[in-house]
Amino acid sequence: MHPFPRRTPILLRVYRTTRICVHLIEGALTTALLFPMLRPRTQRLLVRAWSRRLLRTLRVETCVHGILCTTDGNVLLVANHVSWLDIFVLNAIHPVRFVAKAELARLPLVGRTLRRVGTLFVERARKHDARRVNADTSEALARSDVVAVFPEGRTSDGHDVLPFKSSLLQPIVDARGHVQPVAIRYRAATGETSVLPAYVGNLSLLGSLWRITAARSLIVDLHAPPRLAAAEASHRRELARAAETAIRAALAEAPETLVPNGFPGPVTVGR
Repeated sequence: MHPFPRRTPILLRVYRTTRICVHLIEGALTTALLFPMLRPRTQRLLVRAWSRRLLRTLRVETCVHGILCTTDGNVLLVANHVSWLDIFVLNAIHPVRFVAKAELARLPLVGRTLRRVGTLFVERARKHDARRVNADTSEALARSDVVAVFPEGRTSDGHDVLPFKSSLLQPIVDARGHVQPVAIRYRAATGETSVLPAYVGNLSLLGSLWRITAARSLIVDLHAPPRLAAAEASHRRELARAAETAIRAALAEAPETLVPNGFPGPVTVGR
């Protein structure tokens, strides 16, 4: 499998990278100047529209397979983590509040924008920081916000799922809510898994963006297995294992064998 099929011409990559940088600046200005005056619902609509334009510029098409349950509150989205794009892919479908690693908060433009749209940042190197973030997550769930977490703790190249850590699932156990597993897979138009979006190693944000522009187009599949009732788990570790198992099973199936349905299914975003 060749990770870089049909590279985009260099001038087009420069053009697309420039457009994305301008788009990021626009997002930073919007959240700084307009968001304080807007209602939460309007903010969410702007986040979704902005995320969809980002994906459209990068020629990323998003397809949802299954029923993605996010509309009734007290829901924690639990997803595998491949790229910084994951945040915007999910926001393009339904804006949620993310628990993300603190390194993202320090990225130019992106970090400040993510903070202003309600992202909760956790210092994974600090042993007890999860307690603080869990308290913030509990408050968000009590307000009927949908929160998303990446329990792997770091990104993978998309070919496999790293073992899930359970600490960030404690708020949904306490709230006796539901976990919605979400399996994320990026692939080329020809069908094979693409490693271009993977944000791994020492790759910088700009370097990652440059890699993504090498693809003429990308498809990201969001597979939504049935949600899990947190109250039925004896411990958060059991809930984390169940979510991990569901995501692994979804990724093991070929995209063409899954029948899209549900919310509102299939959803296509980005073109």
